[in-house]
Amino acid sequence: MHLPADDRESSPRTGYTRAHWEAAADALLAAVEPHATAGGALYQLPGGRASHAGRLSDGLEGYARTLLLAAFRQDENVLGRYAEGLAAGPGGVWPPITDRSQPLVEAASVALALRLTRPLLWDRLDDPVRRRTADWLADALTARPWPCNWELFPVTVAGFLAEIGHRERQARRTIDRGLERIEGWYAGDGWYTDGDGRKFDHYNGWAIHLYTVLHARLADDRELLSRYGARLSRHLADYAHLFGGDGAPMHQGRSLTYRFATAAPLWLGALTGHTPLPPGETRRLASGALRYFLDGGAVDRRGLLPLGWLGRDESVAQAYSGPASPYWASKGFLGLLLPAGHEVWTAREEPGPADRADVVRPLPGPNWLLQSTRSDGVVRLHNHGSEDVRYDPYYTRLAYSTATAPSPSYDNSVFVGGDPGRTGIEPLGVGDGWAASRHTAGGGARVTSVVLARGAAEVRAHLVTGARPGTPVRLTGWAARDGQRAELLPAVGLSGTLTGTTGEGPTLFAALSRLTAEPAPPPPLADLVSVRADGAGVLEVHWATGAPARLRVRLDTAGAGVTVADRDGEDARTRRHAPSGRNRSPRSSA
Repeated sequence: MHLPADDRESSPRTGYTRAHWEAAADALLAAVEPHATAGGALYQLPGGRASHAGRLSDGLEGYARTLLLAAFRQDENVLGRYAEGLAAGPGGVWPPITDRSQPLVEAASVALALRLTRPLLWDRLDDPVRRRTADWLADALTARPWPCNWELFPVTVAGFLAEIGHRERQARRTIDRGLERIEGWYAGDGWYTDGDGRKFDHYNGWAIHLYTVLHARLADDRELLSRYGARLSRHLADYAHLFGGDGAPMHQGRSLTYRFATAAPLWLGALTGHTPLPPGETRRLASGALRYFLDGGAVDRRGLLPLGWLGRDESVAQAYSGPASPYWASKGFLGLLLPAGHEVWTAREEPGPADRADVVRPLPGPNWLLQSTRSDGVVRLHNHGSEDVRYDPYYTRLAYSTATAPSPSYDNSVFVGGDPGRTGIEPLGVGDGWAASRHTAGGGARVTSVVLARGAAEVRAHLVTGARPGTPVRLTGWAARDGQRAELLPAVGLSGTLTGTTGEGPTLFAALSRLTAEPAPPPPLADLVSVRADGAGVLEVHWATGAPARLRVRLDTAGAGVTVADRDGEDARTRRHAPSGRNRSPRSSA
């Protein structure tokens, strides 16, 4: 991919400007053009893998997701190519939209693109083409979505149909129904679960916030935009911390093959004015993500985005992933809707959170603890509140980072009786430098866990209950890559091989952990923090630097949760969190 020369004056961190984004969009659109079928209604991209929806649906996916990129680019010539596809696809080539079908997903991209480019595309179509297209889209009004972010696909289609007056009453009922459905998934503090349960990942930004906020803006609904915009702004305050100093997004959650779609909520905040981030920081984070993937080989020699993260890697694919699935990365180009004179393009880049200082940040919504270090730009996510409905390595490990990936050998796990399972995760709270949870482990045992972090150092403690005496327990830590250093040292209840056994009652295990990518050898981990047991389920933690230096941690099995108390004087602050119940009411917080 040929890009302009770096501009280190306006973009000292990434070198990227609007011209780089335009060039990248143009190159991606040019590379897919040869793969359009006759008539342009399908884009059959190469790849040995087809999704479970089949080849015809995969071809529609190729059309719809690259059309979305063309819509953000606002190039009349390219949009003309997609106009030809609209003449051939709806009512003919395209598969119908049915319950829980992949065409329902792609209909949302088509509808959003048409809404964003109405004067350039829709208004120039012949009446029969408009009628066939609207009739094909209208099946989304009655198609049943999966109970997750899919609820917003009918909403997105309905928003466009209501605007053009096609089945308007039914469209407005569809909008109301879908928006009401997602309210039950708002967990507060700017975070949604992706359906029932506690599934927190990038879908928050590139799907749920994106569709709700864009719908409110395009519908000119000030009340909705105020509600959803406030949630987006709160989300971005946390979200900005999920990018490493090298631009890498957090390697956690599903559909990672969408890559720089992670930039979408950053641009969305600037587009709507609902963001706490300065314009220069927004561009630094978004451009950093784009550059991370382009420099890392995400685009192959043909100019295409294969399934994968950097290069081709089908381990990040799901059953629904086909050759064109990665082109939801198009969402990352949302910023091109901002004019060239907008301050997000003209301001000088500012450092992101990982560039500025070491940070340990609790995220109450998902019950995560973020830990970043300026020296190496690595961001670590300690997961004490997110899981899929099944055991999934991208949801249920204890920790993730911008520099590592979950390993098949179960990194960041607690093995109880040889079983690394972690289900029924129950958040127990977060606080200043710590996060805690409880989960069901092997053999039905329950594990109460807490992590404390400072700098790059971590203390991980686990209280195992309900296991038979003599049950083996083993801890694992970070799966380091080249140029990284991972450490896991036994502290309480563990041998040098990070194994121990349960006693007659609740048994405490603790270890010191560290992941670093610093080029120089770091100081010994044992010199930074020490721990000792001080009674059943109680730890004394002593940090070598910072305040408070001495902490007392109680892991309570009787239902009180976890208590972390400052031991440095009579004014000690105690933070106690009982196990949480259902998500807070969606109306309790904007």
